[in-house]
Amino acid sequence: MHLAYPAVLAALLFAVGLYGVLARRNAILVLMSVELMLNAVNLNLVAFDVWLRDTLHAGQALTLFTIAVAAAEIGIGLAIVLMVHRNRGTSDVDRLRDTKEQPSAEEKAEAAA
Repeated sequence: MHLAYPAVLAALLFAVGLYGVLARRNAILVLMSVELMLNAVNLNLVAFDVWLRDTLHAGQALTLFTIAVAAAEIGIGLAIVLMVHRNRGTSDVDRLRDTKEQPSAEEKAEAAA
């Protein structure tokens, strides 16, 4: 197998993921795009490991580490997105740039009194 095939596929996956991160507004779609980019990196790691015929299989070991980090990232990321959606009512990234919490109706009434 030639190295060019998985390298081109990984480049296309990474480009689609990068487009998703830059163009999407929904936080869950941004997380999915980051996962696409990580999968492109994993594909490159395994392809170069096979191409170099590494006896230690360092590319495959790094791929397993990357998968573990991606699983932790998606778990924590989804928890944060769900809490933000629960508090703010939206997961639109452009509307969440201000991290200051919005005062509730009770706090507004107390401040007015």
